[in-house]
Amino acid sequence: MAKCILIVDDDPAQRRILEEAVKTFGHETVIAESGEQALDRLKEEGAKIDLVLLDLVMPGLDGMGVLDRLRPDPASPPVIVQTANGSMDTAIGAMRAGATDFVVKPVSPERLEVSIKNALRINTLEGEINRISRKATGTFTFGDLIAKGEVMSRVIELGKRAGQSNIPVLIEGESGVGKELIALAIQGESERAGKPFVTVNCGAIPENLVESILFGHEKGSFTGACAKREGKFAEADGGTLFLDEVGELPLDAQVKLLRALQDGEIDPVGAKRPIKVDFRLISATNQDMIRLVNEGKFREDLYYRLNVFPVWVPPLRERMVDVPELIEHFVERFASEEGKKIDGVTAEALDMIQRYPWPGNVRQLENAIFRAVVLADQSTLTVNEFPQIAAHVEGFEALTPPAPAPKDETPKIEGPVVLGAEASVPATIALSAENGREELGIPALDQAGNVRALEEVEADMIRLAIGRYRGHMTEIAKKLGIGRSTLYRKMREFGLEAHTS
Repeated sequence: MAKCILIVDDDPAQRRILEEAVKTFGHETVIAESGEQALDRLKEEGAKIDLVLLDLVMPGLDGMGVLDRLRPDPASPPVIVQTANGSMDTAIGAMRAGATDFVVKPVSPERLEVSIKNALRINTLEGEINRISRKATGTFTFGDLIAKGEVMSRVIELGKRAGQSNIPVLIEGESGVGKELIALAIQGESERAGKPFVTVNCGAIPENLVESILFGHEKGSFTGACAKREGKFAEADGGTLFLDEVGELPLDAQVKLLRALQDGEIDPVGAKRPIKVDFRLISATNQDMIRLVNEGKFREDLYYRLNVFPVWVPPLRERMVDVPELIEHFVERFASEEGKKIDGVTAEALDMIQRYPWPGNVRQLENAIFRAVVLADQSTLTVNEFPQIAAHVEGFEALTPPAPAPKDETPKIEGPVVLGAEASVPATIALSAENGREELGIPALDQAGNVRALEEVEADMIRLAIGRYRGHMTEIAKKLGIGRSTLYRKMREFGLEAHTS
């Protein structure tokens, strides 16, 4: 994926060389002629710039000075420093000051490309780790969302406004659009950031346990209540309670939820008195709540209590501008998890992905990228890694790799052990003569029709195993169910001594 790289160098010739090289790698460039100008560019276009290519030796504010100014800002892009002075002390000083990598002038295009790729990959993985950490600590914000399109700007604006208040929020949108991430970001932008964020999937709770799970219960309040249990409302005390798929909540529980919203109190099952709780409620649904109200499946008074501040999250097909960055995010994440080095997707694959309507939204895209990364045998994902998507987009076809040729099961005497001519693989007998097909086997009767001696049959079995497993004695012993020493002893007894080839 194309990235924006800020090139900082006081030498015009060097700037042009670096600019042409970076464009050859498929990236965009922003130019700065000094350290002061570089800081101005970062201040003006900080969100756009993904990496800084920084000269250390410049008049005025030099590269080390720029690094010192950037160090306090955790959101600053990674920096690759370059200088004509390639001493170890210079490299160590730059890395301690926060540089990601260090190159010596004149740097070869190959070395520069590798350095840029590694720096961008490290930055992406660090961003993912930080994002996961902020989710766990309740400090996830709208800045962590991959949503730079104009369509999502309204969602982010509303979410930030909701974060400044304790107002109940109802997030609406199709399944898989990321409603829980919006809820997390609202908490992260509020005064409750860092406090508990408790998620409840209302559609996944057994109807007979809804009240117990949401509001808690006292010991002995019903059969099986062996101990007191805090409900989800109590767990969210001081923080945020997120009710996902709130339209699935049974009518009996809706009455208690309405009281909790009105009075800030909950009634645990079997409790003698209500309990005060301080929580911020955010609800989400993928259903038409007005239709549920009209059908009598959802209380009208509760609906208006929940729908005080509605936020509609558009489906992925209406914000396709975010798809390239989402793909890059998922590729980096899953490639790291699977231990693969994958740079991204081909232009053809990206074109196909952007033509697909994605009915399952971001969740479906995430799973499609995961599958593609697992299937990939090269460093770039192609149309062939997305067969299920290609089947639904006109003009694209995923080529299926040819099936491997069937293995030749004919026994052969090859490998490190060679037997004498008398130790050939024994002839097989017809075990199923009716259909005319012969199966591999050991004769049980001699030519006269008499039962053969066990020693003869055993010798034939060893000969057959030697041919089938190509003389590998450990494997032969394992398949025959005997030890290697026993195998060698029997071979001596039957005159099957091995000779190394």
